[in-house]
Amino acid sequence: MRVIFEPDTQEVPIHAWLEELEPGAHEQSRHLAQLPFAHHHVALMPDTHQGYGMPVGGVLAAKGVVIPNAVGVDIGCGMAARRTNVKAKSLAARHRAHGTLLKAVLNGIQRDVPAGVGPGGSHRAPQSWDGGLATPDEAALVARAPDALKRAWDNGTRQLGTLGSGNHFLEIQEDEEGYVWVMLHSGSRALGKEVCDHFNALARTLNERSGATSGVPTAWQLSYLSLDSDEGREYVAWMNLCLRYAEENRRRMVGVALERLFGEAAVNQPEKDFEVDVAVDTHHNYAALERHFGEDVFVHRKGSVRAHAGELVVIPGSMETGSYIARGLGNPESFQSCSHGAGRRLSRGAAKRARTPEQVVNGLRQRGIELAKRSVKDVAEEGGHAYKDIEDVMRHQRDLVEPVHKLRPLGVVKG
Repeated sequence: MRVIFEPDTQEVPIHAWLEELEPGAHEQSRHLAQLPFAHHHVALMPDTHQGYGMPVGGVLAAKGVVIPNAVGVDIGCGMAARRTNVKAKSLAARHRAHGTLLKAVLNGIQRDVPAGVGPGGSHRAPQSWDGGLATPDEAALVARAPDALKRAWDNGTRQLGTLGSGNHFLEIQEDEEGYVWVMLHSGSRALGKEVCDHFNALARTLNERSGATSGVPTAWQLSYLSLDSDEGREYVAWMNLCLRYAEENRRRMVGVALERLFGEAAVNQPEKDFEVDVAVDTHHNYAALERHFGEDVFVHRKGSVRAHAGELVVIPGSMETGSYIARGLGNPESFQSCSHGAGRRLSRGAAKRARTPEQVVNGLRQRGIELAKRSVKDVAEEGGHAYKDIEDVMRHQRDLVEPVHKLRPLGVVKG
């Protein structure tokens, strides 16, 4: 960890768990360190790269305010990982219709989990969710919401249990002992974006009205809401609703994946009881009230994961490399946080210019990794070359987490 601090321009230091910081992310982190309500220091995880307003991989503890753009547009985006007692070698068995059991599993997931954008990325009919508005307060929250948020909630019923696009994925992986894991990356879909955009615009309007007293230039894209205001309380309530939606979204997709996995594995092992023996779930786009360095503060984690001592976390690399299950060390200097993955090294445009889709598909094939994707025209955006080296990321955060399992991808479902 290195410290970046210029007392004349920063309210607090920046603690960075990486050697090189791209210019855009560096500028954004300096903006965070200049905020009048920043608490103690700003933390940058080893996967940090430029985002909107706040760098992805950043951790900001704020006193008395919440910043919608410091949570991000995919509120509640996170990971789910499940270790099963299925042996990876069993998935190489021949399958009459799909070639191998692994391909049958992937094709079944792709068939039953909508992925991508547009109509094909949603269910045709609304999906019921008994726990959607579990309390009277949540029901009242939606009832009094502006029309745009009401529509987003209603539209979200068709996206519950859907993968999305971009860097969202569902993978079948193998650990060192040869057991199969199901790993999923997804979030709150369009609902989270609508909530972020609405409250960010509201915060910007309120901050512009207060002028210089807000202490945050509009160009920084870090407009904030007071936690003591009606607007701030409404945002936090909607954010928490999005977190529950994202958890339910992932739960449904993991359920489908396990059902397909266990169903295919049982063809050749009908007498075996298949089960999950380890489950790990993490958010990496959210904010929460926590106590750090003697004060109660609102900790914004945008592309970073809570890593309390002993807490299991998921740290994905890329679909061509591998991922880690790790155990948090509870380091106070990172606000008990760690990276949420390898982090982008190249923008999507640069990644597509660096390798062709055919090169990425061939690279996967050479590694023995099956790809289930309806169109490969944009697959280079998510190739291994687009991401930082996961081994370097883990090395830089060895005081934040300790590795428990290293996973290698067997098959990937992408939007």
